[in-house]
Amino acid sequence: MPIIAPSILSADFLNLGRDIEMVNNSEADWFHLDVMDGRFVPNISYGMSIIAQMKKKATKTMDVHLMIVEPEKYFEEFKKAGADILTVHYEASTHLHRSLQAIKALGMKAGVSLNPHTPVSVLEDVITDIDLVLIMSVNPGFGGQKFIPQAINKISKLKAMITATGSNALIEVDGGVTLENASALVAAGADALVAGNTVFSSPDPADTIKKLKQAGK
Repeated sequence: MPIIAPSILSADFLNLGRDIEMVNNSEADWFHLDVMDGRFVPNISYGMSIIAQMKKKATKTMDVHLMIVEPEKYFEEFKKAGADILTVHYEASTHLHRSLQAIKALGMKAGVSLNPHTPVSVLEDVITDIDLVLIMSVNPGFGGQKFIPQAINKISKLKAMITATGSNALIEVDGGVTLENASALVAAGADALVAGNTVFSSPDPADTIKKLKQAGK
């Protein structure tokens, strides 16, 4: 069954404690936390202080996705805030291998995210150093966007690369994940599904998480 990572970007921030408890008590595995700087993507979300507050209540893995320029400046701060997995964008990392090593040296899992236009082939020389590859199935920056179908073929290519190289990297998918496409994503090779609107706009978010968890069956 896939790892389910509800995206807190779609949570009700006036009732954030309630939504954290819902995720804690659900069949979800991770909290997915999108950090945006208004430069790498055209939106601003939240940063270390919010994540640190969430960490006080969250009982599950904190999966932090940095959509920011110069992410390497902030690795230690996100570790202190409570990140368990720290993902940087290939497009924002001039020295990607160095960044991966720095994240791991701080005791976090190291992830790399690819925008829709970026081919998986750019990761060939570092795939064995990566713990998680995050495939963006929408253009990053905003929740609630429509899924880009080409992402399924991209996941399949990435899965083949991981298998061929003996990498232990997990494949995570973020953007437009729904109950309708979740099974196809898992069949293509996805290990983890990020779901924002699908979960938090649902009349019963915990039940929706349960249904997403069944996508691999």
